[in-house]
Amino acid sequence: MSPEPDTASGESKVPRQLWEGRFDHGPADALMALSVSLAFDKRLFPDDIEGSRAHVRGLLRAGILDADEERAILMALDQVGQELVDGSFEFTPTDEDIHTAIERRVTEIAGATGAKLHTGRSRNDQVALDLRIFSKREILGVVERILALQQALLDRADDAGDAYLPGYTHLQRAQPVLLSHHLLAHGWALARDTDRLFDCRGRLDVSPLGAGALAGSSLDLSPELVAEELGFAGVFDNSLDAVSDRDFVAELVFAVTLCAVHLSRLGEEVIIWATEEFGFIALPDEYSTGSSMLPQKKNPDIGELVRGKSGRLIGNLAGLLATLKALPLAYNRDLQEDKEPLFDSLDQVNLSLTALTGLLRSVSFDTERMQAAADIPEVAATDLAEHLVAGGMPFREAHALVGALVAESQREGVPLEELVEDHGDLGLPALGLLQQGVAVRRRRTRGGGGPEAFGEQRARFTEVLDRDRARWSSLARGL
Repeated sequence: MSPEPDTASGESKVPRQLWEGRFDHGPADALMALSVSLAFDKRLFPDDIEGSRAHVRGLLRAGILDADEERAILMALDQVGQELVDGSFEFTPTDEDIHTAIERRVTEIAGATGAKLHTGRSRNDQVALDLRIFSKREILGVVERILALQQALLDRADDAGDAYLPGYTHLQRAQPVLLSHHLLAHGWALARDTDRLFDCRGRLDVSPLGAGALAGSSLDLSPELVAEELGFAGVFDNSLDAVSDRDFVAELVFAVTLCAVHLSRLGEEVIIWATEEFGFIALPDEYSTGSSMLPQKKNPDIGELVRGKSGRLIGNLAGLLATLKALPLAYNRDLQEDKEPLFDSLDQVNLSLTALTGLLRSVSFDTERMQAAADIPEVAATDLAEHLVAGGMPFREAHALVGALVAESQREGVPLEELVEDHGDLGLPALGLLQQGVAVRRRRTRGGGGPEAFGEQRARFTEVLDRDRARWSSLARGL
């Protein structure tokens, strides 16, 4: 809708709302209070201006704008963008969202010509476009932080050398593994997160601009050329789907939520390992807090906050999916609720990644205490059973025999080593399996926790990390 000319001044008046012509009365304050989204969607302004610039050039190609009009609107968009960057942009009470605010200001600057900015475009395809441009960029920011945390894990794994600790199941000591092996277990989970984020980015790399409100346009526009100019890999095939699709938002929130779950697991281990009961790590001052009452305390707040924020992200995901459930085609205002969970989830996972990376690079490992915990004879029980299996005994029989020896040792207070040495099926050959550091060196199969297997694993991990860095660099150059 073009502004009506002001007959007294010859200037164009900007309507209070984009739909003003249909209504005799303005919206109630309660409606505006419920509808306004400017407080959170104003962070989309660079994406809105980028999409608007491409749209204006498309209007020129379609013959809807002449060269002077195109130039006037593009210059106005440049000025608005600068005002938003430097903070001089003045919002008004009628600015319902960042999209209407930008259009209002462009029309103030360019007059009646500025009112042509919205030609052939609806806020439905405009918002969907902005959100996709934003998501493509933000994914790379999350991936960059994941790669930094993976590198920190790899560096600390290299620092650890041959240090080992108990591996746990059910938080009970199970078998010894290299500390480096344990650290890279988190690195591999993060590698899957980067894969999911790259895949998500590939699926959302589709331009919805040109779908209009829901049915496309009668104007001679070219969605394909606009998509190409904006760097999208493809363009929509169905206008109804283009304006209503928020699969990419749900998928992105899921991807960062699962990443947050992985970070929560790492944070939980920081919390446990920092206890006096474990004592596997010493927290650095700069990544810890104290107590307002207890002078002796040094608290693992980063681990606890990361653990807590994972629940927040899970809530964002569940709420978003509930919002999307059962929405009829095409656009519904419910979709305004997609942005806050997306923005918050991205912000919180970025904060968590940065804090954990700093903590991990600064923490001190007490490898002597770790190794002492791993060197108790019971942790080598599986090796005793496998020794019997190598001699021809069925595994279930070997399992029962060793389990009975462990039970007897704990019940009678007799060292397990004595029972092993005195047992006819075990004896001196098996006793050597209980010596310090022996069990961890025997973990030789692919992906196992011993030194030989870890060398191969490290090479594969480095290869994956280098590949993902190259993928990130290639996509970042296209921004």
